[in-house]
Amino acid sequence: MSPHSGARAPRANPESSNLAPCPDSGSAPGGASRNDGGKLFTRRRFIASAAAGLIANDAYAQGTKPSAKPRAPDEFSAAAPVSIEVHARPIWSFDTRDRARTRFGALQYRSGLVLTSPFRGFGGLSGWRLDAKGEQFIAISDKGSWFTGRIVYAGREMTGLADVEAAPMLGADGRPITARGWFDAEAIALDGSLVYIGLERVNQILRFDFAKGGTRSFGQPIPLPPAMRKLRYNKGLEAMVAVPKGLPLAGTLIAISERGLDTEGNITGFLIGGPQPGDFAVRRTDQFDISDAVLLGSGDLLILERRFSWLSGVAIRIRRIALKSLVRGATVDGPAVFEADLRYEIDNMEGIDAHLTPEGGTVLTMVSDDNFSMIQRTLLLQFTLLE
Repeated sequence: MSPHSGARAPRANPESSNLAPCPDSGSAPGGASRNDGGKLFTRRRFIASAAAGLIANDAYAQGTKPSAKPRAPDEFSAAAPVSIEVHARPIWSFDTRDRARTRFGALQYRSGLVLTSPFRGFGGLSGWRLDAKGEQFIAISDKGSWFTGRIVYAGREMTGLADVEAAPMLGADGRPITARGWFDAEAIALDGSLVYIGLERVNQILRFDFAKGGTRSFGQPIPLPPAMRKLRYNKGLEAMVAVPKGLPLAGTLIAISERGLDTEGNITGFLIGGPQPGDFAVRRTDQFDISDAVLLGSGDLLILERRFSWLSGVAIRIRRIALKSLVRGATVDGPAVFEADLRYEIDNMEGIDAHLTPEGGTVLTMVSDDNFSMIQRTLLLQFTLLE
């Protein structure tokens, strides 16, 4: 996967990014720890922000819109990508209480970044896909935008992003999809040069052929199961993976809702195309909703989940489900391999992907959606999957 390589603006001085630890990003290498008051303030402001988002989401779900409507970024209106600066500050440890700890369930922490940008349209990252080396990326934003570029590493640790470009997502008519009121791009799946994007609030899937212009390609709606059209306005399509050749369900696009519940209270998913199209369900436990999913080469599906509580704030979880268990009419389940809450360096984690190291290890990359809020963060986290 190679992002479009159009003309780029001069790069920013590397000393302007990737250096200083973020004030709310854990301990510095020298051992100076973050004070408890800062952690408490971070927790409180995050819960307040999440609560505001929850209220807005409930308004959408009930058919009324909040007064501040999401709108497209105003930095670009044409199809051509624009080069942007993205600054990165390291997250030295994932556990805010124990800087030396690196093992969390079946995951081992590798590195993390807090991402910021002077580009006003940067943020709201809800999906993230990497190339086989874990370097080149395609990301999607809630505001119907593409972001492409590459992760810069120093050894095994991420140090920043480079060659980052932003572009509006274009519909079949060649205009930005936001021109027709479509936004909230929440899910992304890759199948060769084809990129599938799931739009939550309108419950549409667009297919882009990146061989025909990269982020300048036009998105074509694909036929969908009738039941997908009935998903809730704000709890609809949230996760997608395309199953490659050599695995069960090869040729199938797996699409899962955030919280579209069946009669048993489980989360609905869809097998689109492939050998046995139809509906299935993911067993819902502990009030978690689904944020994203990634398919491992082993044939297992990792599902990223998120939960909000007024008492404890936000928590995330990753469950592992055997791909072969996804059959029409099934309710699938699997063990949790990772859990974290606001005692750890998380935010509103909405995207997950995986790649292999040269040694054959599996690295998971997670990204957070800051909801374009001044009091949330865009985080990029990497872990090694140990089991």
